[in-house]
Amino acid sequence: MFAKIFEKKEPSPLIGSQISVIESPDLNFVQGSSLMAQVPPNFITPQVLGQLVGIAEPEARKDIIEYAVEPGDTITAIAEKFGISLNTLLWANDLNKKSTVKPGQKLTILPISGVTHIVKKGETISEIAKIHKGKIDEIIAFNELSSEGDIFIGDILIIPNGVLPVASKTSSPNLAPLASSFFICPIASPCKLTQGLHFSNAVDLSHGKCGEPVYSAAGGQIQRAMFGWNKGAGNYITILHPNGVVTKYYHLQSILVDSGENVSQGQIIALMGGQPGAPGSGNSTGCHLHFEVQGARNPFAK
Repeated sequence: MFAKIFEKKEPSPLIGSQISVIESPDLNFVQGSSLMAQVPPNFITPQVLGQLVGIAEPEARKDIIEYAVEPGDTITAIAEKFGISLNTLLWANDLNKKSTVKPGQKLTILPISGVTHIVKKGETISEIAKIHKGKIDEIIAFNELSSEGDIFIGDILIIPNGVLPVASKTSSPNLAPLASSFFICPIASPCKLTQGLHFSNAVDLSHGKCGEPVYSAAGGQIQRAMFGWNKGAGNYITILHPNGVVTKYYHLQSILVDSGENVSQGQIIALMGGQPGAPGSGNSTGCHLHFEVQGARNPFAK
């Protein structure tokens, strides 16, 4: 029988870290005739134990969530609760340090300290990084972009550790004027609103059933037709309309169009999803369509 050789970590006098040295186990006589190896006790951290048994550490959250203020909450306490800077919370909710919040109030919570940026026509990642004092590689990695050019008008980017430009605090977005007939309801009649205006100029529409058709609210070109979790959006579509306005359709059960395809108003582009746990539902509590408008007023907001 062979005695096993064990490693022991000892401080390095040169670099102040740990190095590996070979240590032989102690040998004890058992009943005067047999040898048994006795190993000094070792302590294993939860991280090391997780690696040994194949348990991965939880992946960092990347989706933007809504938080309902609870009794006793303050903006400082909420920022600490979610591990983000106070400015991050203020910027995302158009608040200032003198603002107060009340129970039930909905707040937008970013997954990391920084800011959001809605991509405008002609913008590049390098320009966006410069505006918000962010880093190009961090923006690409955090937003899971394939390259620096993988952005479209209306995309909402998270800028890790970015800041809000002073000019942005007072300027209001330029909204395209729309005729009353420009958009049709993207779900079948009746056009039932289940949640009013929330983050990023969006509303929720639903009859409470998955699998119902989703229509293009106006004619345009498909920018993205994406499958997967997608930071909580689930399967989703974005459409660029001729006037530069972008509409987005989240939590889709299935997608019936492709990127680059031209669609007409009223065309069926997808089937409604959102059932929790179903593929492509993303961060959803039930069957519905998250309908978002970038560059114009959301006509279904109340």
